[in-house]
Amino acid sequence: MAVTLRPRRSVLYMPGSNARAQDKARGLDADGIILDLEDSTSPDAKAEARALVAASVRAGGYGRRELIVRINALATPWGAEDLAAIAPTGPDAVLIPKVESAEQVLEVERRLTAAGAPASTSLWCMIETPLGVLEARSIAASSPRLACLVMGTSDLTKDLHAEHQPGREPMLPSLGLTLLAARAYGLIALDGVHLDLDDAEGFVTQCEQGRALGFDGKTLIHPKQLAPCNAVFSPTAAALEHAARVVEAHAAAEREGKGVVLLDGKLVENLHVAEAQRLIALAAAIAER
Repeated sequence: MAVTLRPRRSVLYMPGSNARAQDKARGLDADGIILDLEDSTSPDAKAEARALVAASVRAGGYGRRELIVRINALATPWGAEDLAAIAPTGPDAVLIPKVESAEQVLEVERRLTAAGAPASTSLWCMIETPLGVLEARSIAASSPRLACLVMGTSDLTKDLHAEHQPGREPMLPSLGLTLLAARAYGLIALDGVHLDLDDAEGFVTQCEQGRALGFDGKTLIHPKQLAPCNAVFSPTAAALEHAARVVEAHAAAEREGKGVVLLDGKLVENLHVAEAQRLIALAAAIAER
């Protein structure tokens, strides 16, 4: 599935069992909303949450926000019923938790298609276990429906017996491997959540780190994280001004038949032009949203 260029700066988890939260999400400044049937829904509320989420997706009203449903794993008592109920409603994507193999993705794809999901519904995969990270390449290559890899850093930290550190040094190998797999196969890559809602400064620092590594955006657990996250993952005015100059300098050199392009004393190559054009297109997509 070709990945459409659209902003994925901020993707907010919303509990599948909370009707009020799902309604509120229709007015939040999030690029994406994940209606969650897994971690944030207790076992005794799974069936009710499934019906509620299916109704929310059918009702729509989320505007240009990307709407994703996180199902329970097929190995649980709820996963198959989640897929059967959600597939016909046509969300933008279905998010599979704890993916550790290409076969898991393909099985969800088969069931999704059989249950009547439209071709426009993509698959997203949570990478949140050591085996998931090690298999990130085969997962990324698994299915034409696959569009995004999402870091599950909380579960991964637990499984690694690692520490939660401000600079996330224990996470860097896993973040890098997953990002490499996503980029190698043309997929979106989203950073994991920041759990300390009182640590506003640390949250911004983590967003900046994710952006510097190359992630498209970050998954969030509270609406108050939206504004700072959107700000960090949006191209700055200075970056856009420079991008426009790069594109124009390259175009001018081509018109004049010059083989070498210099801007502010620095060489401009095709790769710089491609990145400049991506930033300009992203800014336009953000403005449209």
